[in-house]
Amino acid sequence: MERFTVRRLLQVLREGRYTSVGSYPLFYLAADGDVLAYDSVKANLWQVARATRDYAKGSKAPDIRQWAIVAVDVNWEDETMTCAHSGEVIGCAYHS
Repeated sequence: MERFTVRRLLQVLREGRYTSVGSYPLFYLAADGDVLAYDSVKANLWQVARATRDYAKGSKAPDIRQWAIVAVDVNWEDETMTCAHSGEVIGCAYHS
């Protein structure tokens, strides 16, 4: 898996909260395993960008890991997925 960079983070944020094809909802995976919603990442952009940069350079500090983004993916089926920062429910692509 390739390293997630600040450049990639900014690119994904510019594209919006949904995928360009199909409008599927995205979530951001932090290095500590928690998920973050688009609004939380955008509202804390400088902190997220610094943490993502530092994590990519090898820092594994706990305060870095909670904000460092390592991946962005589609929430396909988890109807209860919530943002670790805001508690916002992250919509899913398919409802059961």
